[in-house]
Amino acid sequence: MLVAKKSSGIKTPADLNGRKVGVLQGDFAIQPHAFFKRYNLNVKAIPQSYSMNLFLRGGVDAASAMLYNEYHTIINSGINPDELTVFSYHEHGLNFPEDGIYVLEDFFKKEPDLSCSFVKASIEGWLYAFSHIDEAVDIVMKHIKQAKMPANRMHQKWMLESMKGLVMPAHDRNDMGLLRQADYELVSTELKKAKLINAIVPFEDFYKRCGN
Repeated sequence: MLVAKKSSGIKTPADLNGRKVGVLQGDFAIQPHAFFKRYNLNVKAIPQSYSMNLFLRGGVDAASAMLYNEYHTIINSGINPDELTVFSYHEHGLNFPEDGIYVLEDFFKKEPDLSCSFVKASIEGWLYAFSHIDEAVDIVMKHIKQAKMPANRMHQKWMLESMKGLVMPAHDRNDMGLLRQADYELVSTELKKAKLINAIVPFEDFYKRCGN
């Protein structure tokens, strides 16, 4: 998503025109630039780190954020949700699945059962974490402390609870972990526009669905 303070006068995509917008680098830059192109916006893209300080101190008019991470950091800073304008990419026709499990085609052909077992175990891990939130956060916090990373329990719990709504479809648990063809084709098209890929691989060649 892109987040702006309503006090800046930003309420619609058009209000971003000519403004400074914090943009995460690498793959995370694809969505905001697709958003700018969709609304024919001329913004000044400012490289954004994973800190929200530049946005909070008024260095940019809008910033990139994840619902499960940076957005919560903004709220924790003392800004109320009703003081923010949020442009969620999925509400603007730019729903990009963020993470996936990938193997080389040759490996999948050689080890289809192992590949599908890994996918199944990953999904079971998510379901267990969603059903045992405190235990999951305990494990995460243990590794965070060992790595001496700046994080706290409340934020990690927010992240896990937010991920539940993103990872686990409310309408059908059996859809969890599946890649929709429409999403794949949307992302592939945007990657090609950005000249990050030369050609779009057919969906049926790229994605192999394992049995439930």
